[in-house]
Amino acid sequence: MISNPLTRAVRSRVRFWRHRAVFKAPPEASGGGSRRWCSAPSRSGTSVMEEILARVVAPLPSYETRDKSPPPPESTSLEFMNYYRGLEKEDKVDFLSKLSQECGVDHKTVSELATKLLDTQRRDQATILQAEDRLRYSLTPRYKQLFSHVSRVEGGVKFLVDLRADLLEILASKASENPHIRDLNGTLKSLLSKWFAVGLLRLERITWQSPCEILQKISQYEAVHPVRNWTDLKRRVGPYRRCYAFTHAAMPGEPLVVLHVALTEDISDNIQSIVREFATLDAEEDINKINSAIFYSISSTQAGLQGVELGNYLIKRVVRELQSEFPHMAQFSSLSPIPGFCSWLQGLLSQYRKEGRGADLLSEQEWSEVAQALDSNAGTPPVDSLRKLIATGEWTRSEKLCLALEPVLMRLCAWYLYGEKRRGFALNPVANFHLQNGATMWRINWRADTSPRGVANSCGIMVNYRYFLNETTNNSVLYLQNKAVAASEQVLGLVSQFQKNSKL
Repeated sequence: MISNPLTRAVRSRVRFWRHRAVFKAPPEASGGGSRRWCSAPSRSGTSVMEEILARVVAPLPSYETRDKSPPPPESTSLEFMNYYRGLEKEDKVDFLSKLSQECGVDHKTVSELATKLLDTQRRDQATILQAEDRLRYSLTPRYKQLFSHVSRVEGGVKFLVDLRADLLEILASKASENPHIRDLNGTLKSLLSKWFAVGLLRLERITWQSPCEILQKISQYEAVHPVRNWTDLKRRVGPYRRCYAFTHAAMPGEPLVVLHVALTEDISDNIQSIVREFATLDAEEDINKINSAIFYSISSTQAGLQGVELGNYLIKRVVRELQSEFPHMAQFSSLSPIPGFCSWLQGLLSQYRKEGRGADLLSEQEWSEVAQALDSNAGTPPVDSLRKLIATGEWTRSEKLCLALEPVLMRLCAWYLYGEKRRGFALNPVANFHLQNGATMWRINWRADTSPRGVANSCGIMVNYRYFLNETTNNSVLYLQNKAVAASEQVLGLVSQFQKNSKL
């Protein structure tokens, strides 16, 4: 039997010679399909990767000819795309490292032009401006031109979105120590932000009459409250519900970010009434029962568009759309999950236990009520019992425990949302998103999501971020500039209780 290392070597050589066989063929003929290419050295001593980069990444045109250089043939972009798609995951890391380091900025030229700019400071303004412009142009990485050309090829924008997803994974996993990878990611993010500017996006309402492919993707991409079946999906796009998506002309049939809305009489305080209630499946909408719009799920579908602002613009566009359809509608709110709360709580309980402050989180009466509901052994530390309860979710089966834990978990959750920060902004990503949009942290809801996922993530608690339309702009500015969180009396009251009971 052939050993694993030898097997890998044989496969690697087969991939290499396959590539050599099609290397000179036009990309249209090579297809790109499922072939896997490697970076084995060619007869001249250079690797296939280096040969590919030498052909597809053109030199930066001189400053004088920057607007006159003809674009490369489309086949160059296709060759780059086909080659990259055929690489194994590890080879993609190597390829992107080479691309970022060898096809970036000419640092020697930049240094020379920076020196020249300093030397022109006593010259006339026109000379200084031209020197600045030359320096600015020299800071353009060569691969930026390649990305721009790829974006003009059919499927090129989607390819670059997926390539950036690979870059983000490399950065997150620290698969490469090459510092140039971060610059490559930043350049591509900047380009994508321009290409996906809100003015270039199309708002589409998804209905049961939408193409089947779109409906299937809406179901697959739903990340907050998974769609169980076609009947469930039909209801989410049916009466008293709205589903909207941003699309882009360069990625037809591909929703970029999806927003699900429930049309209700009042602001919902639990998700079961929205995603599990099937009474309205074939109902006729009664406009008199529609006073509120509840944004209960927003999902970004493209990992490569992380950091490109889409969701906040989608909410604003949908508000205008709903106001046009229902002029009397005045209440706009999210019903949001609280991912990370249970993980944070477990860490907090561990910290308090190590510091010998376990009793500080709950009052004596609360610890007594929890102990009675648990009927626990006297030898078990109360903090350990509470940690186990949170980890297993067993407490949800006991009405006594639910009553005993409600005030405790509600104030702990309020502090997590309002008080826990990262660089001065809300630690919870959903809270940070809505607060940046100018929403108010309005109401924390007990047992709002009793699904196993809801209990495991946030002890079943959810939160309403309410959009008071005449306050959102000011709230957003105060949050982004002063890190001030707009919150209701209920939330502030729970925060105050936490600070008092936890002796902060």
